[in-house]
Amino acid sequence: MQLGAFSITLAVKDLAVSRAFYEKLGFTQSGGNPDQNWLIMKNGNNVIGLSQGMLEKNILTFNPGWDQNRQPLDGFTDVREIQRQLRDQGVTFQIEADETTTGPASFITVDPDGNTVLFEQHV
Repeated sequence: MQLGAFSITLAVKDLAVSRAFYEKLGFTQSGGNPDQNWLIMKNGNNVIGLSQGMLEKNILTFNPGWDQNRQPLDGFTDVREIQRQLRDQGVTFQIEADETTTGPASFITVDPDGNTVLFEQHV
């Protein structure tokens, strides 16, 4: 099962303060909109999202079909197939992808420690 690009989105208290901190670690803005209270920060292949006032807690994200530069992959495991494989292993979902569709879709599960895990396919 290929999960695609990985990132973590952090629920931050102050976007500007968090941005300054991660810039000290060598991250630069690669997307997002500070006027909308969110940024995508990148350092090499490491990607983090910063989100102020939009999330209750941090979210782990996998993007099937994308590499770490948000470029489409030639071959990948579709998000609906990942969902089916996880369901067959007993994983439950907070939100499910519609398995009758194709293209962009997403689903959300929660790990045993309460961490939200988002699978979001954009292609």
